[in-house]
Amino acid sequence: MGVFDSGLGGLTVARALLNALPNERIVYLGDTARVPYGTRSAQTVVRYARGCSEILLERGVKGIVVACNTVSAVAIEILRAELDLPIIGVIEPGARAALAAVRALPALPEKLPKIGVLGTTGTIASGAYPRAVGQLSTRYEVVALPAPLLVPLTEEGWIEGEVPRLIVRRYLEPLIAAGASVVVLGCTHFPLLKNIIAEVAAELAGHPVPIVDSAEATAAVVAEWIADERLAPSLGEHTPAARLELLVTDLPASFSVVASRFLGADASHVTQVDLNAK
Repeated sequence: MGVFDSGLGGLTVARALLNALPNERIVYLGDTARVPYGTRSAQTVVRYARGCSEILLERGVKGIVVACNTVSAVAIEILRAELDLPIIGVIEPGARAALAAVRALPALPEKLPKIGVLGTTGTIASGAYPRAVGQLSTRYEVVALPAPLLVPLTEEGWIEGEVPRLIVRRYLEPLIAAGASVVVLGCTHFPLLKNIIAEVAAELAGHPVPIVDSAEATAAVVAEWIADERLAPSLGEHTPAARLELLVTDLPASFSVVASRFLGADASHVTQVDLNAK
């Protein structure tokens, strides 16, 4: 499977895929030369997404996971129309998992529970999650709030302690106050803060709050697709090749240092590729 993102965040999706698909080889591309995508025009994001997809296609992937909320919001349908292989985004699986979580909550006679979403400023402004939920069900209201400081926190490794807890609380307070009974991690960086988010949400709500990890939800969708299609594993029983190939468009050394934190494993072998012609 191929996976691409504008930078590091999609590594949480790659990690979930490695856990869910032990017989699959994952090729991950981080477009570190052009990160972030969230500040770009839709036309530019589409062009970048095409270039990343071409690199992955050259490596013979059987499908592509768009582990970037910005691309999932503005370019995924274009990629699906142009490319002759499955394209899976992170927003729809997250929306489906959120609906499953909210439907599993105890029924409240006075009102329906709401779905809360934390994401980057660009993803929240796009309205992608409310649209995705609305396409699946019109019963549940979505409360979506940007949490931009959580991205640099994860990349700096501040995923434990009082500082991230205070910042998470600052973002969760209005979400829980607005009635969110489920919280969707609408950015691929945020799973690194999942434990703190769950703890703070429970403190604010006075009871446990389901936290939906869109990376895990996406990996489950990919695993289901491979099983339904009965696709042969990309790693043979005796194949010695590494299960994960890491590609970047710039700064492979610095990417390697932070990638090990996102993957929870060694990420010392990173290859730089050129997307100038893409």
